[in-house]
Amino acid sequence: MDWSWLVGSYHEQIVASGKQPVLLLLVGLVGGFGFIRTSTRMIRAQVKWWPGNVSASGVHLHHEVFGVVLMLGSGAISFGVSSIHPWRDLLGLLFGIGAGLVLDEFALLLRLSDVYWSKEGRTSIDAVIVAVVLTGMLLVRAAPFGVDDLRPAEASTRWVVVGVVVVNLVLTLVTALKGKFWLALLSTFVTFVGIVGALRLATPGSPWARRRYDADEIERARRRAAPWDHRKQRIVSLIGGSPSPESAGSGDR
Repeated sequence: MDWSWLVGSYHEQIVASGKQPVLLLLVGLVGGFGFIRTSTRMIRAQVKWWPGNVSASGVHLHHEVFGVVLMLGSGAISFGVSSIHPWRDLLGLLFGIGAGLVLDEFALLLRLSDVYWSKEGRTSIDAVIVAVVLTGMLLVRAAPFGVDDLRPAEASTRWVVVGVVVVNLVLTLVTALKGKFWLALLSTFVTFVGIVGALRLATPGSPWARRRYDADEIERARRRAAPWDHRKQRIVSLIGGSPSPESAGSGDR
């Protein structure tokens, strides 16, 4: 099978456009998170042949420590590297791996407590998903839907562009205030998603619901949100593992 077309397309769309470091950063982010989450789940399951936790002088070293070192090291070196290829690609990959390790324990940094296997620890999964989506948007250089389709005469006035961006910003803000953060993230470059998020019922604990809804509307919002919350928790459990009844200490992973 001839794969030359695929290689040529990759070179044209990724390498020639300067996107390869961002792509490798994304690969490192997903790969670093995937590896370390698999490792912690193996340790939690007490798989005998899998290496255990890393300690130094009796102190458990969380993998966020190694992630911070990778991020700081690769970030600092990037300022001193004069040649772009291949060092920029390698540094992007290392930075992504470090980011994956750090974001996997984002909840611990946020709460300054070992909540890795608790319900609060699921904040880490949210942080990783947000980072992956934002990096993906950076890779494809996403712009608000409609901006790229403007005719030169329209773009020259700039008011149409400003109008599209402002509308997207308002829709994104309303969607976020309604507690629909994933829709708000997508609405930054897909206007239709922002329209749907802005028109739908807010989540019961959102700022929009607390300020604008009465008791009946909050109860309606709670009933509407329950099935979606259940589906989300199932997906998060599939990615990061089920939470423990109580927060697990560092010795459990």
